[in-house]
Amino acid sequence: MMTPAMEKEARSVEKGATLTSHLSRALNLLTGDMRVYGEWIKRQIVVVQVVDWVLRGVAQVMFVNNPLSGLLITFGLVLQNPWWGLNGLLGSLASTLSALLIRQNIPIVSSALGSVFSKWDLPVFTLPFNILVCLHMAAMGSNHPYFPEVLVQPKSSLHLNTTLAERSIPQLLMAVPVGVGQVYGCDCPWTGGIFIIALLLSSPTICMHAVLGSIVGVVSGLVLAAPHEDIYSGLWGYNSCLSCIAIGGVFYALTWQSHLLAITCAFFCAYMGLAISNLMSVFGLPACTWPFCLSALTFLLITTESRAIHRLPLSAVTYPEENRRYNKEGSPENHQEVQQNISKEEKLLEKREEIKPHISLSVE
Repeated sequence: MMTPAMEKEARSVEKGATLTSHLSRALNLLTGDMRVYGEWIKRQIVVVQVVDWVLRGVAQVMFVNNPLSGLLITFGLVLQNPWWGLNGLLGSLASTLSALLIRQNIPIVSSALGSVFSKWDLPVFTLPFNILVCLHMAAMGSNHPYFPEVLVQPKSSLHLNTTLAERSIPQLLMAVPVGVGQVYGCDCPWTGGIFIIALLLSSPTICMHAVLGSIVGVVSGLVLAAPHEDIYSGLWGYNSCLSCIAIGGVFYALTWQSHLLAITCAFFCAYMGLAISNLMSVFGLPACTWPFCLSALTFLLITTESRAIHRLPLSAVTYPEENRRYNKEGSPENHQEVQQNISKEEKLLEKREEIKPHISLSVE
């Protein structure tokens, strides 16, 4: 028989469990790709759907399919520069409307590249952005009367012999969020911090690999004796940040082996970034995100016999946590169990067919 004190304690435990379950449901609704919210949006008017698509498009730059993350990233862009925030929304809206007009899921250049890359089940990443930006800058040049571009020249002193004492530790620490912010061209650490929170809201795995990738970029810049200004401004972090995210759970199922592969890809991307930056500057062009695209595609094309490094089909890619669940459900071990269950059911059906009496009618 329960005493009043025991009943009171049981009620408090039930209330706490109910509160925890409510918080868990709320987090599930707001995190990931907000699938429940997405199903609700489909039943709304087109204008509301377009707003959702635009915000998701803003966040998709960092492989995030979450409108709340897109809203936070837009706020960060406005904080950095209101004009940048407006242009970011206009760019996402223009690409969304163009995709609707031609009845494609993606814009024109992305669709064209996608038809080629689909043969190998590879993503196009930001290749359309790189192609269009380089074409425009090569066509306009720095002396154009209406659309002058920033003059990009080879640096005369790429490697500086400096000691660790001359480097500012606080600036190196701030270079990590700045490197994440430079994915959108922002050099403010507060803006980078907002972007990191936006990533954390959608996927802690993406957030972790974004920060790790930016750290790898900073370390690579120090090892390769890059100018301090380039490291502090985050120019060594953004490509490695994107590469680390792509390999670390987005296109590969997250395991500790694929996690190490993502960090390796980030180092490779940083080294490639220096080479591509030197090469492109000869033609007066920026490196953009070419290092990220080339390094990530290279690592997606590797072949291995290890089952722990498993590249997901593009049709199954969502966000790392869901990708991990998908990989576990579709693992070879589970597949063998399913096949064994199917074979058992087939044998049972065969036995039942044998047990059934065979009745034959003859008509004379």
